[in-house]
Amino acid sequence: MTNSERTTLTLGPLLYNWSPEKAHDFYLRVADEVDVDRVYLGEVVCSKRQPFHEPYWAQAVERLERAGKQVVFSSLALVTTRREVRALSELADPEGEHVVELNDLTALEGWRGGAFRIGPYINVYNESSLRFFESLGATGATLPFELTAKSLAQIAASTSMEIEVQAFGRLPLAISARCYHARAYRLHKDNCRFVCADHSDGMVVKTLDGAPFLTVNGTQTQSLTCVNLLEDLAALAAMGIRTYRLSPQDIDMADVAATFRSVATGSLEARAGLAHLGACFPQFVFSNGYFHGLEGRVRTPAQEAI
Repeated sequence: MTNSERTTLTLGPLLYNWSPEKAHDFYLRVADEVDVDRVYLGEVVCSKRQPFHEPYWAQAVERLERAGKQVVFSSLALVTTRREVRALSELADPEGEHVVELNDLTALEGWRGGAFRIGPYINVYNESSLRFFESLGATGATLPFELTAKSLAQIAASTSMEIEVQAFGRLPLAISARCYHARAYRLHKDNCRFVCADHSDGMVVKTLDGAPFLTVNGTQTQSLTCVNLLEDLAALAAMGIRTYRLSPQDIDMADVAATFRSVATGSLEARAGLAHLGACFPQFVFSNGYFHGLEGRVRTPAQEAI
């Protein structure tokens, strides 16, 4: 693989409500030990969590950039209050040093900020949508999680923008103004007691028959399974997509990143990498169904791709 074809690994924003101390230590370890090129920093799920985490962000940025990693600030995925609108407007700094990942269209009206990317929570399902955002100044896009390989290939072929896809981690399926996590504890959103902090990888939801079904993370609904596109990296690279997002889970993300890097560079076979991660993290069921045009929860080996 030539330098021009080098894979870019990114670490998506932390979606869970870890304690500030745990999250702070996590980002310092990311700076020193996790082989990623770009780190997304910011609160995406619930603005009530943000005041607990903002105090350490400056130090995290300094350490990450000193380690040679690009830092991108991610915005909320659902903006519903005036306070959240004001917080979003603060990201629109024309003199800002950092790229901003926009996950809500609210910010685009009269955007006066610097460089920005389109996040995966904004609907980009075809070439014309991407061209529209490119005309507004977007420099890259992380595409929605449920796109098939065919759709990804068509969109990637239509642009010179950097296209990014999530290649690892539980998939965010929906976000709501209501907090399902609080309701599960018979609490109101305004007095939630931050019960989401009790589940560092989200709270598994079961059907009436007792079968695991989905994962709840505050106001966010996630997949039960953990997407893992290790066996599909070659197909993505053939489309010209070489930027892969690893979404933080409460596991050894350094191992995850090292495995993806090894597979991307060809020093490790994808099947062996998948087996390694499966053995290390048996609590997760891996899936790649959306990529293959199937139900998102299933996993299809690369040789059986549709």
